Amino acid sequence: MRWGERYRISIFGSSHGPEVGVEIEGVPEGRPIDVSEIQGELDRRRPIGRRLATKRQEEDRLVVDRGIVHGRSRGTFRAHVANEDVRREPYDRLRATPRPGHADYPARVRYGPEADLSGGGIFSGRMTVGLVIAGAIGRQLLRPLGMETVGFTRAIGPVEALVPEELSLAELRARAASNEVACPVPETAMAMEEAIAAARRDGDSVGGVVEVRIAGTPVGLGEPFFDSIESAIAHLAFSVPAVKGIEFGAGFSGARMRGSAHNDPFAWKDGRVVTLTNHAGGILGGLATGMPLVYRVAVKPTSSIARPQRTVDLERRVDTEIIVTGRHDPCIVPRAVVVLESVGAIALTDLALAGGFLR
Repeated sequence: MRWGERYRISIFGSSHGPEVGVEIEGVPEGRPIDVSEIQGELDRRRPIGRRLATKRQEEDRLVVDRGIVHGRSRGTFRAHVANEDVRREPYDRLRATPRPGHADYPARVRYGPEADLSGGGIFSGRMTVGLVIAGAIGRQLLRPLGMETVGFTRAIGPVEALVPEELSLAELRARAASNEVACPVPETAMAMEEAIAAARRDGDSVGGVVEVRIAGTPVGLGEPFFDSIESAIAHLAFSVPAVKGIEFGAGFSGARMRGSAHNDPFAWKDGRVVTLTNHAGGILGGLATGMPLVYRVAVKPTSSIARPQRTVDLERRVDTEIIVTGRHDPCIVPRAVVVLESVGAIALTDLALAGGFLR
């Protein structure tokens, strides 16, 4: 499971195996790497302290196997975290009955009945640990270029936040960090929490939308067509389990606009070219315009729910019904925020190295 041309990442492990992690090739030599910052990003992904999250309690203590010497990058990087809170029994009981919404059925056809799908196996959201590690290093490499990233929960189910456009990235980050659902609008955050709690009470789940904004992207970063900024970020975003859609800037709402409204007029401001609106999401022709990069990602409801669901018995070849037991998030959107920030950082690091913006 590999991605990238210059910033090349390989994720490894499985949900209930000994470990999950990432190997990274292409990190420029001698760059300062703050391991505590990587740990901080992993902590944002953990469910600990979240009333409405899974009860699986993983410490996610970062172990750097190689690639950092005296606080600086050196050669191929490898790091992992251990899987400690593992329970295979609930999944063993479902071996012949694929769970709706999960990869169980096509994975068993592809890899055979003995494939280890405990906790989702290699298809689990647990695999995003490697993306968060790689994204945390990418952020540190991009920061000298003036690039900063912040993500937040834009919607949970039907509850959508109206986020003031004038808020700075620092304000968005602080506000999103002030509540359990990572929403920068406090009153909306409370409604989102209730939507998640209601789904849990019903033995059900709920999805939502994550928005990511990246400021300081150098003008011209990116490549046309197949390696456009949109292509690179979308490729990585769709590798994240539960992601079902992505849009940039005005996105799908742009399809209902006229060109006169959608086009972003250019102007001079403080000695540099800006656009007066940002319907393009900071990207034209696959290249950065210098305006904030904006993308939103649709995350489906968690597939594991505590309600009866129809499925099939692959051994007896009959229809049947199951109830999925275990420890599951009724909504994975808040924990996905840092993951979807990370995919942007990984994509832009690869493009920055390819385009000579990073050396």
